[in-house]
Parts: sequence; C-alpha cells; structure tokens
Amino acid sequence: MTGLQLVNGLASLLIVTSLLVIEAHGVRRSALYYALQSFVLVLIFVALAATVDAPRLFLWAAIAFVTKVVLVPFIMYRTLGGVEDPALAPHRLAFAWSILLGAAVVAICFVVVSTVHLPVAAALKPALAISLAHFFLGLACIVMQRNLLKQVFGYCLMENGSHLTLALMANRAPELVEIGVVTDAIFAVIIMAVIGTMIRSRLQTLDVRQLTSLRG
Repeated sequence: MTGLQLVNGLASLLIVTSLLVIEAHGVRRSALYYALQSFVLVLIFVALAATVDAPRLFLWAAIAFVTKVVLVPFIMYRTLGGVEDPALAPHRLAFAWSILLGAAVVAICFVVVSTVHLPVAAALKPALAISLAHFFLGLACIVMQRNLLKQVFGYCLMENGSHLTLALMANRAPELVEIGVVTDAIFAVIIMAVIGTMIRSRLQTLDVRQLTSLRG
C-alpha cells in the first residue's frame, strides 16, 4: 500500500468514527470516540507528511495529538460526563438513519470533488471528499440533533473535517495556522461545555426544543 492509499484509507475511518460520536449513548462514550477519531486524524497527518514531503505536518500531528486526542476529550469527559438527559437516549432506528445519511453525504461529496481539478490533491480526492463529508456530517449533527451536548460534538466534527481539508490543500502552511485552529477549537469547546452545564442545571433538560426561554 502506498502512502497516498494509506491516507485515503485512514480518511475513510473518520466517517465511521463520526457516526459513533453522533449516536453513542452518553457524553463519555462520545468523548472517547472523538478521541479515537482525532487519533486517526493524527495518523493521517503523519502519513501525509511522510508521503508528500511536508515536514510541518509532523508538528501539526504533535499539536493535534495534545489538543484533540487528549485535551478536548478530557474537557468533555470531565465537564459533561455526568450531564445526561435519559429522554434523549439514541435509538437503533436513529443509528440506521445516520448510516444512510452518512452514505448519501459521502456519495455527494465524491461527485462534487470528482469535478474539481487541483494538482495539489489529484491523488487525494477520496480523502478530500471524505473531509468535506465529515464537515457536513458535523453540520447535520448540529441541525438535526435534539441533544444540546451532541451539538457540541457536531461542532468538533466540523472542525476536524475542516482541519483535514486544510492539511490536504495547504500542508506547507506555517505552524501558526495550526496553533490558531486548535486554540479556537479548545476555547469554543470550553465555552460550550460551561453553557451546556449551566442550561442542564437550571432548566433540567438538554432538549433544544425545550429551551424556549432562550428565544427573543
């Protein structure tokens, strides 16, 4: 297996882990699955760095490991691990619909990417399509999930998708770009985790349809 094939193969695992994050029962499981997904992203950075001769991606991988594999899941696990809403537990039927949605999004993104001609990513179109699909799966999670905390994970999935797109298209960008991306993500997760905890403690629900008091 060549390096480019390895990158494309690892990228496909991101879709699987996304579905696990979205449909996992409980924040702690979602946080663990997100850590697993981020570790796959780190492996993609390492494989891509070795394949396309982009040594900066090794530093990207190190930063992503500290922030995405360790720090963000730890924050979510410790801050929101005990914050649950039994009424919003996922169902098997919902997981089946998530699989169909994921397959449809991936297929559409593959069609879109196949029409794009970029020499920098000519051999990495499968990974690029999956990175776009990953972003839209995160967006779908935010729009369709009733659970407020699942929406936080949807933001994390969107960030991972955009992060992979950046690595594929601009893998020689300065390290400051990577630091800026992960710093924004960490602070966003902290703020959303605090807000989610406050909403659950005061309103006793995580169902976004019940948060009518937040409407203007």
